Amino acid sequence: MKVEKLVEILGADFYTGVPDSQLKALCNYLIARYGIDPNHHVIAANEGNCTALAAGYHLATGRVPVVYMQNSGEGNIINPVASLLNDKVYAIPMIFIIGWRGEPGVHDEPQHIYQGEVTVKLLEDMGIASFIIGKETTDEEVADAFAAFGGILAQGKNVAFVIRKGALSFDGKVEYKNDNSMVREEIIRHIAAVSGDDPIVSTTGKASRELFEIREANGQDHKRDFLTVGSMGHSSSIALGIATQKQDTKVWCVDGDGAALMHLGSMAVIGANAPKNYVHVLINNGAHETVGGMPTVAAKVDMVQIAKGCGYPNAVRVGTFEELDAALNEAKNRNELSFIEVLCSIGARDDLGRPTTTARENKENFMRYLETL
Repeated sequence: MKVEKLVEILGADFYTGVPDSQLKALCNYLIARYGIDPNHHVIAANEGNCTALAAGYHLATGRVPVVYMQNSGEGNIINPVASLLNDKVYAIPMIFIIGWRGEPGVHDEPQHIYQGEVTVKLLEDMGIASFIIGKETTDEEVADAFAAFGGILAQGKNVAFVIRKGALSFDGKVEYKNDNSMVREEIIRHIAAVSGDDPIVSTTGKASRELFEIREANGQDHKRDFLTVGSMGHSSSIALGIATQKQDTKVWCVDGDGAALMHLGSMAVIGANAPKNYVHVLINNGAHETVGGMPTVAAKVDMVQIAKGCGYPNAVRVGTFEELDAALNEAKNRNELSFIEVLCSIGARDDLGRPTTTARENKENFMRYLETL
């Protein structure tokens, strides 16, 4: 289905969401048509954030907004759907467009398998009527489904279109880039070199894939690394939990800007606890690169000042490998919480692989390693 036709059927003029590779056609269309425009299109920090933002749009205009997300974001919308949108509370109508990762019978990564199994059931449990769009779904079927949704929306209830892999298409071209020079894989290679045998917790997406391949290229095993393949935004909290229990061991977190923004309050908790053995490295390319490159707001946010405001006693931004190596070595030798923001380009190798060990094997190997520290 052409994404332009879906947009025409919905007839909405406000979209907000968190980008998803399954919805890349929609995301690229919105960027091509609106860019980032608070009147028509906003990329939010997390799915609960965009649901509340959309609720504000409805309160101000009386019109029905559209919220898009990967199905992994359903957990983040449960609270606002149940206690804000629900027709027993404020009865705020909303259209959700949800990328169906991990659909049963379709091969996907391990972090998507269970979420894929419960995607439609979670919508049912939240009282959200849904319609599934696949490659064979016709424009007329989608139009009929939306017409049937009209009465539901009129009651202040919510509806959802669940998008199967490859169901939407967009012929337009959108290029995502920035002016930063350092490549993420090389940044992570420098982190791995300086951290030595210290444990690393890496964020979901390409960062963990690159760390895995760096260890392979170095002829190392993977016991030092916890690869957070799902649970976006929580790697820094995982690293905090480890650091507080392994106080004589330096613990590194390799974070991303989209992930950090998704649960920014984690930085306040880290700063308030200020573990002396924690190094928080935030690689900032101002993009949701793993799912296509759509922008985050991190390029316009001073993450160093946020870290300092959250209580990090040491926080710097680096833009060259010389600055990076100096900051990494200072953090390695410092007995105090450290934050390093690394300005990064957008892009990765086309042949970047995925971990060849399972998530459970990664956990067990990592836990055995922590026992030796």
